[in-house]
Amino acid sequence: MNSRGKKLSAITRRHVLAGFAGTAAISGMPQLARANRLGHGITNPVVFILKAPDEREITISEWAPAGRAVGTILFSHGAGSAPDKYLRFFEPWVDAGWRILAPLHVDSREHPEGDKYPGLESWRTRLEDMKALSHHIGEQPYVAAGHSYGGLVALTLGGSAAIPPEGVSPPLGDPKVSAVVAFSPPAPIPVLVTEEGYATLSVPALVQTGTLDIVPGITDTEADGWKGHLVPYTAAAAGNHRYGLVLEGVDHYFGGAICDLDRPGPPQIEQVETAAAISTEFLFAQALDKASAQAALDARISDDLPVRLMTK
Repeated sequence: MNSRGKKLSAITRRHVLAGFAGTAAISGMPQLARANRLGHGITNPVVFILKAPDEREITISEWAPAGRAVGTILFSHGAGSAPDKYLRFFEPWVDAGWRILAPLHVDSREHPEGDKYPGLESWRTRLEDMKALSHHIGEQPYVAAGHSYGGLVALTLGGSAAIPPEGVSPPLGDPKVSAVVAFSPPAPIPVLVTEEGYATLSVPALVQTGTLDIVPGITDTEADGWKGHLVPYTAAAAGNHRYGLVLEGVDHYFGGAICDLDRPGPPQIEQVETAAAISTEFLFAQALDKASAQAALDARISDDLPVRLMTK
């Protein structure tokens, strides 16, 4: 293992819980007021309840396009966040015809019973949430997407061999997943996932990070610690359409444009729009096999910042 791998593997259970607690330090804001502040049109999702195996209620938000959906995305939010804090990603996807369903995980600051699920209980319940949602949509294939902690969830559904939580038996993946979009997934953390576990990813994937995407407790805190978020891309075998996206100057929250909308900012609007556009091309190219989208995605391949798109 190289020196970077040793540093990343040294992140312990205590560190990751502290890191997730840090990302969860988000003040609440009513959904409609928040959406109006962003200027987005998709302010009224359909909200319904699913049940976990222990009868725990799972609140689901669903955004659907005006016409027939071209496909379905199941989205897992970041620690402490909530589905409606990702409208800057959701709106372009819905406008392009995608249906989005996203659970409110128990680690969200907006969850009414979050204090009943301390520590890594959130890991178990997140997997239960996504399994219930997958069952809800039936046999249709879907794209697994997520940010931060949710990016790990999406990659796990797409075949990465994460560490099973207590009481849950592998495999954790879902054969219905056609592709994965992971924004800022965590670096390898022994209690959740190793580099070798990330390497078993079995579907096409887009993994994004930024050159300021450093999160104490989740990544190395050195200047190039952001590279830990790219491990799911670098560890995966070549082939099967894996993409790594690096955006210059982008932090974990796009300056407060996603996840934690009360960050000091300024919001990195242009960069989040770039990430949304590239992810939309990826969705059509890899989940729907659209040649025009694949050509557009291929045209973006570059080793140069401010937008570095790699493929293998």
